[in-house]
Amino acid sequence: MLLVTSCSTTKLLSEGQFRLAENEIAIESSDKLSSSEFTPYLKQQANTSLIFGWNPALNIYNWSNGSGDGINALWQAIGQAPVVFDESLVAQSKDNILVHLGNLGYYNASVDSEIQLKDKLAKVKYTIKTGKRKKIDKIIYDVPSGQFAEDFYADTVNVSVRPGDYLNDEILEQESVRGAEHFRRLGYYSFNKNHYFFEADTLGDSNILYYRVREYTRNEPASASEPLRKYYFNDVSISHDADIKLKPKLLKRLNSILPGDIYNEDVVNTSYNRLASLNVFGAVNVETEAVDTNLVNCSVQLSGANMLGFKANAEMSSNSSGLFGISPQLTFFHRNLFGGGERLNLGFTGNWQSRPGTAVSSLEVGVSAGLSLPNLWLLNPKKSENRYVPRTEINASFNYQNRPEYRRNVASFSYGYSGRFGEKLYYQIYPLKFSLVNLHELSENFYDMLLENPYLWDSFKDQTDLGLGAQLYYTSDNSIVPKSSYHFVRLNFDSSGNFLSLFNRHLPLSGQGTERLFLGLPYQQYLRADLSVGKTFSFDVDNRHALAMRLHAGIGNAYGNSNALPFEKQFYVGGASSMRGWQVRTLGPGSDKMEDIFLIPSQTGDVKFEFDMEYRFKMFWKLEGALFAEAGNVWILDDIKDHFDPHTIAADWGLGVRMNLDFILIRVDAGFKLHDPSRAAGSRWLTPRQWFDSNGAAVHFGVGYPF
Repeated sequence: MLLVTSCSTTKLLSEGQFRLAENEIAIESSDKLSSSEFTPYLKQQANTSLIFGWNPALNIYNWSNGSGDGINALWQAIGQAPVVFDESLVAQSKDNILVHLGNLGYYNASVDSEIQLKDKLAKVKYTIKTGKRKKIDKIIYDVPSGQFAEDFYADTVNVSVRPGDYLNDEILEQESVRGAEHFRRLGYYSFNKNHYFFEADTLGDSNILYYRVREYTRNEPASASEPLRKYYFNDVSISHDADIKLKPKLLKRLNSILPGDIYNEDVVNTSYNRLASLNVFGAVNVETEAVDTNLVNCSVQLSGANMLGFKANAEMSSNSSGLFGISPQLTFFHRNLFGGGERLNLGFTGNWQSRPGTAVSSLEVGVSAGLSLPNLWLLNPKKSENRYVPRTEINASFNYQNRPEYRRNVASFSYGYSGRFGEKLYYQIYPLKFSLVNLHELSENFYDMLLENPYLWDSFKDQTDLGLGAQLYYTSDNSIVPKSSYHFVRLNFDSSGNFLSLFNRHLPLSGQGTERLFLGLPYQQYLRADLSVGKTFSFDVDNRHALAMRLHAGIGNAYGNSNALPFEKQFYVGGASSMRGWQVRTLGPGSDKMEDIFLIPSQTGDVKFEFDMEYRFKMFWKLEGALFAEAGNVWILDDIKDHFDPHTIAADWGLGVRMNLDFILIRVDAGFKLHDPSRAAGSRWLTPRQWFDSNGAAVHFGVGYPF
């Protein structure tokens, strides 16, 4: 702290220069307005602060001598230069605020400014007096006669400006954009928002809005008038690079622009989005051109992309139990396997863990193949009006696990559909999900423990799993690294064994006579669902301070032919994105201690509840910081039904550092245990000294925000 704050923040300013330290906005209004609403309209923003006006990046910048040479270049690169106050920008800021106030309907507003200069620091105070807004009492329409008038008056029920609304430029602009889009969907190709003219009369006893549409635009003289007429698609051409092999019927199915149809802007946009979402082309370009009084030619150009490629990555991890792990992954892909937009993915994964100096190690290898088809195969292969192409997903995989306690083979197959509704709602529906588990070469201790613990036996035994699954995901911001407030909801659902149970009378019994067999193995029967809800609040324009929260709850119940959920379907906590005071699968269920028989952690449960809260703040350069707190655990369903104990809820806190490169975010988080249910009563709350014990904290590396 002494090092970072030891240098003046104005050291590099020249004589007569001042650093802009603060902008203050005061509002005098009978309406409730936030000063943050006007901050974006200030032409000059002060240096941001981390806490209590302190900006370490500003201090670091002033470690340099301003030359940009040698070590000085480093301080200037990672630091933040002082904002040199420019008085001329104050007047421009006042003008911007007045324009914004006019957009909101405050036409008689005023903005005053006061500048304070002291100790090479400048503070500017803006005082806003809004005055009163006026409500619209009556709207009078004035539009060209003929077919356009018929279409216009048929749409007046959808007009967004109504009597009783406050008169302001913003809603009038929104209405002109809405109306222009509507009429371009009806065939008025050349129609745009500049054909709208609004005039308000507020001098009489009532406030009248004249809503006018003209046959010329605001940028043209009245002599440029041309009748507003409907257009039709004329010539439609689609071209692509010769090296892209495409089936003609694919382009025919995805293209909705047909010669002779009435022009519709939505049809053009739908065709563009469908071709782009195919993920075969490097670029999709759609050009339209009016060639006659009512005809539009359309040209679609598709440029190529690499059809073949591969992706590779590797992760390394270590935890407090001394385990060291390496996880390589290699994926080969083909974007257009048969010339119809089919995507093929071949994946190879591995995971090796060991405890140095001992014979403890584990090995996991897997292979997978996935084929994605650009239609709803076996369901609805015909043309869809949805602007995003739904896909059929066919996946198969095989996984081999060699752990100190056992060896295990897992083969799986799934068939389903994926897609999206609009920009923000995504879905995955799998009517068929099948897996087969074979457990063998159990260690003697592990086998004895399974015999003593029926729940674990039912979780790990040889079994088949035949069922269905679905996922719905909604997000208000689907960018890789969101830069403003957003929220999301994710719902997962799995059901297994219910279809097979209809044929129980025809299925053989196991040797013990307690389970029905499918393909010679007991089949699983269960229901499982989990819900994750998150909200991130951004407190300023450039998202320098944000509060993120997430609630994650899940429950699964085995019944009928099963006594426990399969191990792969059980819930767990801990790791880089969940209860970061613990390593993955090391917490729970309930107050249970870690099973000694598992040399590699495998703590799971039927029920999960977790609440996470994280305060995020920008530091300097590309670096961000975070403070977080979390509470939650997993439980066995029968235990939680019979006697739930609040003392089984775990809690932690921590801090993190992230490097935000816009296209990717890399983070390191350190979590410290606050409340550990597995400890003896009276010692579950950890002291600060215990946070730094070998089992009091965990460090995690991750990519992207944890939620």
